[in-house]
Formats: sequence, C-alpha cells, structure tokens
Amino acid sequence: MKIVIVGLGVIGGSFAMALKEAGYREVYGIDTNAQTLQKAREMGIIREGQTVGDRLLRDADLVILAIYPQLMRSFIQNHLQHLKPGCVITDATGIKGMFIEDILAMLPEEIDFVFGHPMAGREKKGIDFASHQVFKGANYLITPTKKNKEKNIELIEGLAYEMGFKKVRRITPSFHDEMIGFTSQLPHAIAVALINSDEEGRDTGSFIGDSYRELTRIANINEDLWSELFLGNKDNLLKAINNFELELDLIKKAIHDYDIETLKQYFRKSTKRREGLDS
Repeated sequence: MKIVIVGLGVIGGSFAMALKEAGYREVYGIDTNAQTLQKAREMGIIREGQTVGDRLLRDADLVILAIYPQLMRSFIQNHLQHLKPGCVITDATGIKGMFIEDILAMLPEEIDFVFGHPMAGREKKGIDFASHQVFKGANYLITPTKKNKEKNIELIEGLAYEMGFKKVRRITPSFHDEMIGFTSQLPHAIAVALINSDEEGRDTGSFIGDSYRELTRIANINEDLWSELFLGNKDNLLKAINNFELELDLIKKAIHDYDIETLKQYFRKSTKRREGLDS
C-alpha cells in the first residue's frame, strides 16, 4: 500500500514514524517546507517528498491529511483531480463540523474519506518534535459517514491499532466535536487562563510542583492551530466553558462560606469520577 502523508509537522511526522515502525515502507510526504521534507528523508521515515505532490497523489492508495482545519476544503478542492479511483483519504484534524459536509459534497463516489482523529499530540510544532511514542496507548476516533465503505473504515481502524493506539471508537461528527470541546479544548483554555492569571514578576517557577506543571503543560500552545480549533468549534467550547464556570463558582462559594462538608462532597465526587475514567 502506497501511503502519502500531507503535512509533516508534529502529527504528520509522528504518523510517518509510527507507520515505519509498523513495517510500512511505501510512505511518502508532501509539505510546503523543503527543509522538513529533507529531514524526513534523512530520518528514513519517508521514501520521497515533494512540496507540490501532484505526482505522488496520483499513485496513492491512502492519503493522510495532517494539516490545519482551514486548509482542508481547499486542499481537497485543489487536488481532487490528482486522486486515483479507489483512493482512501483520512485526516488527523481535531474538529469536523466546520468542513465535513463541504468535503463530502466534493468527493466522487470512487474516493472514500474516512474522517479520523488521533487523540495524541505534542505542545511543540514541527517535525523535530514528532514521536510515534505519543500514539502508544492513546485513543483514536473515527467519525463515519453514510458514504463510507465498511472495508475502508476497517482499514483505518486496523492502521490505528498497528500504530499503537489502544482504543478505536466510531462516533458521529457532531458528538466528536461536542466531546472534543470538553476533553481537549476546555483543558487547553483552562491551562492558558491559569498561566495568564499569574501575577507578573513573581518567581513562580521556584514554587511549582507536579500539579501546576501537569495542569499547565499544554499552555505551551501552537497559537495558529488552536485559534482555528477554538473558533471552529465555538458553540461546543462555549458550552463546556460555561459548565466549568458553574462548577468553579460552586467551589468558590463553598470556600467563601467556609463550608467544609460541601467541599468534601465535591472532592469525593471528583475522585469517584476520575477513577471511573480508567476503568
């Protein structure tokens, strides 16, 4: 199977590494940055790369789009004529609603797009920070559509397991975006707000422990990508933020009222819920 990865940044590069480890040798790359392609070749994770990949796309059995959400529509529109009949496309984009219907309307019957989302990543951007290890034990989401052929969904599922993902789930695109608003985007918003709420000029780094370090790890954020993700999933994210604010206000009130029993109740509830996530 000839696989072409479009976008060899931190996620695309990680895909290439994971596919190499899984034994795939026909992996190629398309990226606008010639230096990135050169690094990928030197690392041995792609056989060949191009900044304009029309020729590579013509022979591709599987195309993996590891590009920003705003680029999805235009890439498909501009390269549709280069895709061969029977080609399967998948993606790694963190939201679906902003482009999925438009893309489905463009695609001919003989090209199948199985939308996917690896629930793993790195804070840094660029191929230098790519690592197949981030996929080990992680979750992988697939959002099937009515146009998908079952064999192609199973192809992406199998590939995810081969790359080290522990659990693959099929969900609707709308439920995907709702859950991602809560489990991914809200934590990033909280981390950014926490870091930015610090008082300027304090030697905060000398006072942090694991809790602050772990909570704020994702505040080291790719501003271009995450601005697109936040705004592209606006309604779901705002709902998640509102619900979080309500819970924070309850804790705030219990502290203000010196209500130790209510605080303990909240802590017991959170402990039980957190333990349930790993079951």
